[in-house]
Amino acid sequence: MFNRGKNDALLASIREGKTLSQADKINLVISLSVPSILAQITNVLMFYIDTAMVGALGAKESAAVGLVQAPTWLYSGITTATALGFSVQVAHAVGAGKLDRSRRIFKGSILTSLLISFLIAGICYAWAHVAPSWLQAQPEIWKDAIDYLGLYAIFLPIRQLNYLVNGMLQCAGDMKTPSKMAVLMCILDIIFNFILIFPSRLISIFGIEIWVYGANLGVFGAQLGTSLAVCVCTVISFKVALTKSKELHIKEIRGNWFASKEVLSSAWKIGMPNALAQSVLCMGQIASTKIIAPLGTVAIAAHSFGNTVESICYMPGYGIAAAATTLIGQAIGASKKDLAKDFANIITLLGMCVMGILAIFLFFASPMIFAILTPDVEVQKLGVSVIRVVMLAEPLFAASIVITGVLRGAGDTVVPFILNLLSLWGIRITLAFFLAPTMGLMGAWLAMTIDIAIRGVLYLIRLYKTNWLSGVGGQ
Repeated sequence: MFNRGKNDALLASIREGKTLSQADKINLVISLSVPSILAQITNVLMFYIDTAMVGALGAKESAAVGLVQAPTWLYSGITTATALGFSVQVAHAVGAGKLDRSRRIFKGSILTSLLISFLIAGICYAWAHVAPSWLQAQPEIWKDAIDYLGLYAIFLPIRQLNYLVNGMLQCAGDMKTPSKMAVLMCILDIIFNFILIFPSRLISIFGIEIWVYGANLGVFGAQLGTSLAVCVCTVISFKVALTKSKELHIKEIRGNWFASKEVLSSAWKIGMPNALAQSVLCMGQIASTKIIAPLGTVAIAAHSFGNTVESICYMPGYGIAAAATTLIGQAIGASKKDLAKDFANIITLLGMCVMGILAIFLFFASPMIFAILTPDVEVQKLGVSVIRVVMLAEPLFAASIVITGVLRGAGDTVVPFILNLLSLWGIRITLAFFLAPTMGLMGAWLAMTIDIAIRGVLYLIRLYKTNWLSGVGGQ
């Protein structure tokens, strides 16, 4: 089922206008989704490693990381949207069999994306120094929060290149390389964190005590370890794209290293609404953090760990959404509207089933998971109570995530922006503002649960009750 050669043949069938059987469609959806899901699960594990290692330092350090979690999502979302503006065009070009065009788009996107990321990094670095006080956090966690977010900003251009090259590989049909890099990144993160977070110490292995060097950098070391892992994997991914991918290699492509006006215009139309949608989501999360921060260190830590635990459920959804963007993009590039609709239906059902099953698992397993993440019993109890509430809405959350990937593949990023704006700010933030002061952290998470449930319904209406393919050509 997961044979790369067979997958390539099926993707080639799309480009050549051949008819796929229902079994072929399902096979292609699953085979492209699984590597992407595994990559996202690995990313979750990497964040768990960071969280657990920082959690071992204490609630104060965990709260510092949790405080700036939403701002990192904001800047990450903007850089991801920049990469998306180019990678969706590659999916369309590959689907149409125009490999020379896909290579030119990739070549032109590299320096263009870097310039944008340096601007974003500067803004992020400046914001890092005022974020803790603006979010009304306790002064005791300010320094760690500033160090963590500031270092994240310094490495943001490298992260931009990582999002770009792996997004390009996925849209070209190569899900395996980004998955391998995600696993390697996780392994490197463990090694780097082990060295950078803790002080030099004696560890016991099979009863033998061994002295291990440690840089004792704490929270700063956690971000440095992750950033170094990203750097290594970005270099490897670029080597694969530039030398082994027939859709992306640029050694025979001459001309400007900057994107053409036509490519930039398309990237703007695709990427800007997605960047706005991500910004709306992340600004909403920042606003939620601002509402939660005055509730105290325990609430901030429980909120941070809660987001980490929930990611077990929703990150596979983002993996499936990446596969959706590839399949829908290539089907549209090949002018096969009916095939795009079939892929959308299959992949939406898959996403809702996967996240629904994981939600049931997390509902019962959350006490054990929180115990691994933090030794603070008070944080554990509060975290378990809020995570069980949000699990009730995860299948609908899956619908919004996967359908966003479907719409991205069709080049439609305007509707997700509008739906996110209405649901997040009209429902979540408004309800949290009134519920958190009286219900504490539970009030904020109840507001989030209602928001993602309603948003999921709105996305399902968009997919099944409107003509979402009206703006593209094809059959």
